[in-house]
Amino acid sequence: MAHAAHTTSEDHPQAELDPRRWLLLTLLCLSQFMLIVDVTVINVALPSIGEDLGLSRETLTWAVTAYTLCFGGLMLLGGRLADAFGARRLLVTGLVLFTAASLVVGLAGNATVLIGGRLAQGVGAALLSPAALATITRTFHGAERHKALGIWATLGGIGFAVGAMLGGVLTAGPGWNWAFFINVPVGLGILAVAPRLVPAPTASAAHGDRRIDLPGAVLVTTATGSLIYGLIKAGDAGWGSTATLLPLIGAVALYAAFTLIERKTASPLMDLRILAKRPVAAGSFLMLIATGLLLGYVFLGSLYLQNVRGLSALSTGALLLPVAVATAIGAHLAAHLIGHAGARLVAAGGLLVSASGSLVLSLAGGTVGVIVGLVIGAVGIIPVFVSATTTALGFISHHEAGIASGVVNTFHEVGGTIGAATVSTVAAVGIAQHTDAGFPAAYTTLAAVAAVAALIGLLVVPRGKADMPEGVHVH
Repeated sequence: MAHAAHTTSEDHPQAELDPRRWLLLTLLCLSQFMLIVDVTVINVALPSIGEDLGLSRETLTWAVTAYTLCFGGLMLLGGRLADAFGARRLLVTGLVLFTAASLVVGLAGNATVLIGGRLAQGVGAALLSPAALATITRTFHGAERHKALGIWATLGGIGFAVGAMLGGVLTAGPGWNWAFFINVPVGLGILAVAPRLVPAPTASAAHGDRRIDLPGAVLVTTATGSLIYGLIKAGDAGWGSTATLLPLIGAVALYAAFTLIERKTASPLMDLRILAKRPVAAGSFLMLIATGLLLGYVFLGSLYLQNVRGLSALSTGALLLPVAVATAIGAHLAAHLIGHAGARLVAAGGLLVSASGSLVLSLAGGTVGVIVGLVIGAVGIIPVFVSATTTALGFISHHEAGIASGVVNTFHEVGGTIGAATVSTVAAVGIAQHTDAGFPAAYTTLAAVAAVAALIGLLVVPRGKADMPEGVHVH
């Protein structure tokens, strides 16, 4: 999940002969798995966190979105820093920050520490993930690289579902704090071994361009934060209130300023011309929608099952197991369908299936109805992820694949942030009062978004079959 670097086997002629490369891959995949798990591990723990710390709906929503906000908003900066200063330095820096922040979150006794820790976790993840993926693409070559990236992708995909289940087990057992404490020994273990296995940067990389577009990174992250703040505020203050409109207008202004800076700076964070390419724009759109839908499902489903249906965290985590199985089925179907029908039809079909799952969620009451709806939604949404990656990277030239993967990964995290904030606002009354009020409307909103996105997908996704570049990946 991140910016990908392109190198040839000449960069590290001995890399293929180093038997330690598979141990390095294991540790890098474990670190990425930890980052992805932390997107959803908090969802099942939310009711317990809210009760222990006395948190409002707004604060609970920020506990989810603060992490993905920094993860996505600073993703491109992390990739650029890895290119400029070396993957090993960024890997260590990101891992230290993420591990320390996880300890802070676990020890949090109030909202300020909790949200601050989640923000720091996101910054650490944005530094760590691009560096880890760049290391894999530089260490493995040919068929081994495909195998390594396949393992990376698989672990990243199941991390969402495992996070929800792990959150239930830990919350019901030692407590919600351990959903974050568990990262500490894992992070320290990786820190003890991985840096010694990461190849040193090449001479050309060590003396490369180190100009960093820090203003661009700050602007795009602040703009997204302002957008999320406005969306969350709308749940209590209303869509027409000043408290809602001002941050939304501010977000538009900040995005406009980001666009101007990126056009003028000598070393832009994002070459905006890449978004003018139809495949990248279409893939980014699909990724934004797919992640928003998936995190919206998990966020609402967890709160509904615990706060409305009265289930325990452990039961909720166990009931989400079919959703994990559904994601695996969806991924298996996508791999076959895209090869035969192309990304356009698979994306549109997956979104329509997801829309039908959302309708089941909006109409069916009770625990069984929620699980059935979540399973249908998950089966449909996973092929959209695959279609997004295939579209963005399979219809462009290979030399553009690195920046394209970074852009699409950014939309991946930002989409989850927007999705959680939006459904939290629509279901605000039910979340605050522990009733089912607002949940049907939130699921109906997801159904409408999925249906409209399916129609847009038919119009914007290119026809034909894609050719995936080697050495890049988007989870």
